[in-house]
Amino acid sequence: MQLYNTLSAKERAALIEEAGQDRLTISFYKYAHIGNPVIFRNHLFIHWNEMDVLGRIYVAHEGINAQLSVPAGNFGRFKDFLDSITFLENVRLNIAIEQDNMSFLKLKVKVRHKILADGLNDATFDVTNKGVHVNAEKFNKLIEDPDTVLVDMRNHYESEIGHFKNAITPDVDTFRDSLDIIEKDLQDHKEDKKLVMYCTGGIRCEKASAYYKHKGFRQVYQLEGGIIEYARQVEQLKLENKFLGKNFVFDHRRGERISDDIISQCHQCGEPCDDHVNCANEACHLLFIQCKKCAEKMNDCCSDHCKEIHALPYEEQKALRKGKVVSNKIFKKGRSEVLKFKKQSV
Repeated sequence: MQLYNTLSAKERAALIEEAGQDRLTISFYKYAHIGNPVIFRNHLFIHWNEMDVLGRIYVAHEGINAQLSVPAGNFGRFKDFLDSITFLENVRLNIAIEQDNMSFLKLKVKVRHKILADGLNDATFDVTNKGVHVNAEKFNKLIEDPDTVLVDMRNHYESEIGHFKNAITPDVDTFRDSLDIIEKDLQDHKEDKKLVMYCTGGIRCEKASAYYKHKGFRQVYQLEGGIIEYARQVEQLKLENKFLGKNFVFDHRRGERISDDIISQCHQCGEPCDDHVNCANEACHLLFIQCKKCAEKMNDCCSDHCKEIHALPYEEQKALRKGKVVSNKIFKKGRSEVLKFKKQSV
């Protein structure tokens, strides 16, 4: 039985265009105890492939983390399938604020050691012993409390383009980097402060809230549904929006605008900008912020060196990449000496 993709991203994009049907970009996660992730992975792939679901899904013994798109006409069927799985019944689905039919072009369901890499090896750490979930209204009240410490659990390139007012935004490259840093910085306030956290959709905060409870923090809260759900509730309930800028997302769009504020700058010229791109040189593929003027000037590249390579015939570019180490193991997202207007070190 076929348990893998047979179409390229280009072929899939053409089919989506030809179908002319709207698709919904959705994310969800659930921490749970899964006995056999491989069997569960195959079960998901078989059924979702039939529904024309596309996306990136991770399955592990500790649960599931999914970012995907589904044809709007198949949403009911998709939801019924989730509800048929005991621990996914009525799971929160974060539906994107800004839709894009091309947000995902392949179905990838992968088995991982963990659904969220945390670098932790602690047998006594129970990820299901989470903190208190709060909605947008409660969150707004909490972060105005002088006894609250608000922490952004995302990475530097995410918080750079958007974050909540007065939030602590650790200058880190990965989630695992932030756990010890935050505990060290707040170790004197485990008893007297309310620790309130947020992230994109909630998955990082949920694990972090359980971790900090394990480490002795008494009052731990997280924004339910993350920034995605916060933006939806603010709009629906006409609440004050305390988020500045864009919410970084991990698909083709790279960001959803939550407010009109532009709080970051082009990494090449320093002008106000919050549009993330990947360097057009496939051997680099560096993620960075680039304005339209610089994109035109630099031919969508991060440096003159990459611009020269990108101008070469495709076969010559391919030959240069042969045998080279995977680029994203060399470059950190948004960090490179060629980026004049980006801080280079933690």
